[in-house]
Amino acid sequence: MQLKLLPNIKSPADIREYSLEELRQLADEIRFHTIDVVSEVGGHLASTLGVVELTVALHKVYHTPTDKIIWDVGHQAYAHKLLTGRFDAFPTIRQYGGLSGFLKRAESEYDVFGAGHASTSISAGAGIAESQKYTGKKFKVVSVIGDGAMTGGLAFEALNNAGHIRTPMLVILNDNEMSISPNVGAMNTYLTKIVTNPLYNRIRDEIWNMSGKLPFGKKTARSMLHRIEESLKTLLVPGMLFEELGFRYFGPIDGHNLDELVRTLDRIKDLKTPALLHILTKKGKGMGVAEDDPVKYHGVKPNGSSNGKVRTPISIKSFQDVFGSLVCEIARNRNDTVCITAAMGEGTGLMSFAREFPKRYYDVGIAEGHGVTFAAGLATEGVRPIVAIYSTFLQRAFDHIIHDVAIQHLPVVFCLDRSGIAGEDGPTHHGALDLAYLKCIQDLVLAAPINGNELRHLLYTALDYQDGPFAIRYPKSSSVEFDLHSQAELLPIGSWEIMSPGKDVALLAVGPQVYDALGAAEKLSQSGISCEVVNCRFIKPMDEAYLESIIGRFKQVITIEEGIVTGGFGEGVSAWLSVHGFKGDTRILGLPNSFVEHGPRDVLLKKLGISQDGIIEAVIALKESFQIRV
Repeated sequence: MQLKLLPNIKSPADIREYSLEELRQLADEIRFHTIDVVSEVGGHLASTLGVVELTVALHKVYHTPTDKIIWDVGHQAYAHKLLTGRFDAFPTIRQYGGLSGFLKRAESEYDVFGAGHASTSISAGAGIAESQKYTGKKFKVVSVIGDGAMTGGLAFEALNNAGHIRTPMLVILNDNEMSISPNVGAMNTYLTKIVTNPLYNRIRDEIWNMSGKLPFGKKTARSMLHRIEESLKTLLVPGMLFEELGFRYFGPIDGHNLDELVRTLDRIKDLKTPALLHILTKKGKGMGVAEDDPVKYHGVKPNGSSNGKVRTPISIKSFQDVFGSLVCEIARNRNDTVCITAAMGEGTGLMSFAREFPKRYYDVGIAEGHGVTFAAGLATEGVRPIVAIYSTFLQRAFDHIIHDVAIQHLPVVFCLDRSGIAGEDGPTHHGALDLAYLKCIQDLVLAAPINGNELRHLLYTALDYQDGPFAIRYPKSSSVEFDLHSQAELLPIGSWEIMSPGKDVALLAVGPQVYDALGAAEKLSQSGISCEVVNCRFIKPMDEAYLESIIGRFKQVITIEEGIVTGGFGEGVSAWLSVHGFKGDTRILGLPNSFVEHGPRDVLLKKLGISQDGIIEAVIALKESFQIRV
């Protein structure tokens, strides 16, 4: 397709005089260009294709950037970027030094609120709308949220508050052809009110009984009655819920019908009360394979072609795949285990478990706090829950880990995927903080495997541990080594492993960084520097017997971790050594006390010095510093 309109758009103001026919052509161009670029460079695809018409309509009707559009999560806002002056830079999306894959306030004045976690848009929108009372500014506020994000408790907290204080704002519920009722628990309450009403049931039963007396067509009549009943539930219940919460409800309308979207938005934009517009869309709209499999095409990897096909590179299993294999292996051997995730079954590697053990698999939706407390409840009755949540998402359940699990010494196993650098998703998804925020929780064991084989050992060790919570963190990367048929080994809690003995510098590494330390030690040995490399698989408790041995054997210690240095593993080691009389020098390699931008994991780790070369430079600098002081 030849792009005739899109390349000329420098801001949304350029489309406000467009006819509906031109807007439809623009939507087609946006969809074509998005598929073409994202198939080439990678990124979120199905979700953004589903909101192309909505994006065009919003920027047509509302006077952005004066009026504010807040996108929940932001991964679906590629069309928004194309319409707000970023067409030329669009091929750099999610590339190192290029456009962010999410909204970013520093990137554009049109990116009103940045987010990589779901369910935030209504809360943020309510705050932005309320600010006008204090600033004297006048503008309109629209919060766009998907039906999946509506499973998050924060969304309902925001609806409740905004409805109560009568915040003038519009919430657009983007329902992408997934049933909303099973996902949003509060709706079931309203559904129950209807189906348990005596009058409703008496009328229903009378019609049902009458249909049974028909001389013919009984089956057809009852089937029609059932369909009418289900249609009433679907259409009435969402509207009733939002009206009860203080929002005027409109819809549902076709979210791909530009004429209807523009007309509806234009009619309701000046309302002075909270309103909710329910639109129906299809993920992957306009790309057949993405429509058929929106989960697979939610995010695609760069493949060097624009045909829209996703290539799966052949490599050693990732930690996520290894985890998926291991939980199935465990479940086959013990009936007391269950797996829990928060809308991340695919990302955490749990889909094989879900297929093989559907009755022992729980996806609680975007409700991490509930997932953790739900696991705690299971654990009180002897069930062994394995909670698999991204490191950055588990932050949302911090209080639940402490109050509902740790204080009660419940044996819940936490498996933190995407710990450390998460790559192109950037700072909202980097698992930079888990070492720090879990290490400080009393009575919690925290571990990190060097490879897939050690992940097996740690999982079995965690399930054998009965005295409290046990957390295992691992990165979004290759598991390096994994033998599907090897045997599990129970590891002594707090034990470390000397991978390579040495006498000059102790390299204490966490997780796969041990391999970088081993590579650095081998190269440094050629320069006459002998390094001892230690696999510090337990961050908490630490191997105090080994640390005590350092005091008399080494003058230089370097710690390596893929986590923030503030409050992390290295600070724990340094503090222990200082308290126990270590007189040598220590250096901590880890993530900085600032947010790391998006980019390939290997590139970012090398830039941050958490790599083989970075370790070599740190050892040489430490040795030189020590020699100068001596």
